[in-house]
Amino acid sequence: MNPTTKPLSKPRVESLTQLQSLSPQAVATRLLGVDFTSRPTARKPIVMAWAHHKEGGVVVLEQLVRVKSFDAFETELKRHESYVGGFDLPFGLPRELVLELGWPTEWHPCMKTFVSHTRPELRALFMAFCAKRATGSKFAHRGTDLCADSSSSMKWVNPPVAYMMHAGVPVLLRAGLTLVGLHPGDPQRLGLEAYPGLLAKEVLGSRSYKSDERAKQTPERLIARKDILHALELGLTRLGLRLKLSHAQREELIEEPQGDALDAVLCAVQAAWGHVAHLQGLPHHGLPQAMDPLEGWIVSALPAQKARTQSKKA
Repeated sequence: MNPTTKPLSKPRVESLTQLQSLSPQAVATRLLGVDFTSRPTARKPIVMAWAHHKEGGVVVLEQLVRVKSFDAFETELKRHESYVGGFDLPFGLPRELVLELGWPTEWHPCMKTFVSHTRPELRALFMAFCAKRATGSKFAHRGTDLCADSSSSMKWVNPPVAYMMHAGVPVLLRAGLTLVGLHPGDPQRLGLEAYPGLLAKEVLGSRSYKSDERAKQTPERLIARKDILHALELGLTRLGLRLKLSHAQREELIEEPQGDALDAVLCAVQAAWGHVAHLQGLPHHGLPQAMDPLEGWIVSALPAQKARTQSKKA
């Protein structure tokens, strides 16, 4: 059955502060942020940040859950009855790539075709696509990748986001989530594509805050993690949300040099932005009118950023 996608007809949200000035006070709503990996293990698990949004634009972190298999991840997604989740993995491929490959241009059939291939097969297909293109523009990009300054969703290395989508989207579908703007499912369990780097870069600019390599786990990166949390706790980002942490939670997020738990929390904050957009009656949790229903969109990424990003890359 092909997915049905409603037209995006209402204006996008510029900031959560703008929404709060117009809205009734929100009741507490369950939130989820997920730092995903395409190969979960005990040493590199999938990290799930459970939180809730309450009156005044506050995001309260409840707990961090680490799961080391896709089965455990699916079980955790099914265990909770109602939430808005932000997932750090792409939900769609660039339309340009899909057309070149001759794959279906509706989201669900396209994803079925995509996941029917093995990772080596996908790598060969994508490498052949890149080989035909000029140096400097090897990869196709989605509209949201340009706006959010994120990696192309067809990349298979550094970072392997295509493999993350290949592993993650089937789990979300098996768990029965609605993927907002793309695929209908359980209306009480909603999935939004998130990108923690979007929010981190707003605070830090080009400074790095994490690394899996021990030699790069420096005091400067620890300070950067402190700066991110300081901005979130004071509500200093464009999203206008304030993060509430216990002392122990704050220390855990600062002291983890890989930044996986912090990324999960950033995704939960982005999910909260989408939730408040929904409270205002905006379709698809604030995703923009111009969203391509094949490619998807990163929640809280604004189309107005596109020109600035392209100028920066020129």
